[in-house]
This record gives sequence, structure tokens and C-alpha cells, in this order.
Amino acid sequence: MERNTMKYKVKQYLMFAGVSTVLFCAVVIVPFIYGLYLTFTSWDGVSKEKPFVGLANYISTFQDTAYWQALGRTFIYSVIAVILVNVVAFFLAYLLTSGIKGQNFFRAGFFVPNLIGGIVLGYVWKFVFNRAFVALGKSLSIGALSTSWLATTNGAMACLIIVSVWQYAGYMMLIYVAGFMSVSKSLMEAAQIDGCTKTQATINVTIPLMRSSFVQCLFLTITRCFMVYDVNLSLTKGEPFNSSVMAAMHVYNQAFSYKNYGVGQAEALVLFIVCAIVGVTQVYIGKKGEVAA
Repeated sequence: MERNTMKYKVKQYLMFAGVSTVLFCAVVIVPFIYGLYLTFTSWDGVSKEKPFVGLANYISTFQDTAYWQALGRTFIYSVIAVILVNVVAFFLAYLLTSGIKGQNFFRAGFFVPNLIGGIVLGYVWKFVFNRAFVALGKSLSIGALSTSWLATTNGAMACLIIVSVWQYAGYMMLIYVAGFMSVSKSLMEAAQIDGCTKTQATINVTIPLMRSSFVQCLFLTITRCFMVYDVNLSLTKGEPFNSSVMAAMHVYNQAFSYKNYGVGQAEALVLFIVCAIVGVTQVYIGKKGEVAA
């Protein structure tokens, strides 16, 4: 059989990627299409009938003040968390590629929080904020720690950001470590021979050559922060007074708690579009700058 024929190419594709394609369609494509269909119905998740309501669910979505407040809250949380995650991850990567003793041990240690499930992570940090920090604050007479941060609106948001940074920074650190290691040492030595200090060489040589690492880390952190749910559920449950309800939690409550599957799916689709626009725009700008560099 000739290798350039369509029959040969289809056979090779089915042999190596056929099972993956079927699983991808079954797990991602089919549920997405079915969810898109549900946005045009008023299904309650129980009855067999799925009455067609047209664009009513989308109209309800744009009229849902709580949803847009949750989306705005998610946007603020994502901006702060994305910046802090990448700053901390970059600093750790820089430190752990500078030749300090035990750097491989520290790399593994900082990566471990990413392996812990979000539900477990939230409950662990809930104990820390409610019990450990409060006990420490009272024993040392530190007013800021004497009461649980989770009991205040601003404090709950700060707790979510702290936990997210602690969880994601180690994973992003590994990407930045790979970026640092991909830069040839000869370029750094040439820059220093030309009169640059180590800091100047890092800023003017290393960082521009790590644009791909920045693009990847920003994309991953943006998408993860916009879709955060598990930590939000176990750490704050949206409290106090629903002030820490993120967009994903609002969508879940709308669909599974209030049994408004059509509205919930419509709001989930809007969230997906917003996340996709932000992520694709960031990647486009990053790649464009990478080519220019």
C-alpha cells in the first residue's frame, strides 16, 4: 500500500489515534454539544421532557445580577492570583537554577502542593486559617490573626488568593526552570564579558528568550483561575454572605442546586467564551511578542 494514499493515512491515524479520538469525542465533544442543546431548554434535570424555550436562558443569563457579580469577582481574583503566581514561580525558578545546594529537593518540595486535590487542599487551609493562625495570633497578640480571615468578605478573597498561589506556583516554577535551563550559558557569559552585570544579563538576555515559558504559564494560570471551583467550595463555600462565590460555583449552584439546567448551561457557555477570549488573546499577544523578539 502506498504511503501517500488517503486510505493508508486513515488506517495509520485510526491505528495510533483512533481510540483517543473516540474517547475525546465521548468525553468532550458530545457532552459539549448536549450542553449547548440544553441551553435552549428549561430542563430541571429530573423530568423526561425538555421544553424548548429558545433564547430565554440567555436572556436570563444577561439579567442575572448575581452571575455578573460572581464573574466580576472572578476577574479580580484571577488578575491578582495570576500576577502573584507567576511572580512567585519566576522567583523560585531563578533561585533554584542558581546552583544552590539541594535545589532538586526544593523543586520537588515546591511542586508537591500541585499534586494535592483542591477539595483536600481547601479543608487543610480552612483549618489553618480558622484554627492555627487564630491560635498563633491570640498567643502573640497579633490583631490581624486573632480572628479568622474567612469570616470577612475581603479576608475570604485574600484566603482564596493565598491558597491558589501556594497551589499553582510550584507547577509554574517547573516551566520557568525549563525556560532558564534552555537559555545557553554562553549567551550569559558573552553578555557579562560585554559589561553587563548578572542582573542586567538576566533582564536583557534571559527573560526575552523565555517568552514561550511566560506565555504557557500565563495561559495555564488564567484558565485555572477563571475556572476555579474545588478550592472555592471547600475553603469558603461562597461565604460570608455569598461574597466569595466565583463564577464556576454560581454556575454549579444554578444547575445542580436550583435545578435550572438550561440557565446554568447558558451561564457556563458564557463563562467558557469569556475564558477562551482572555486566554487566546493572551497567547496571541505573547506569541506575537515572541516572534518580534
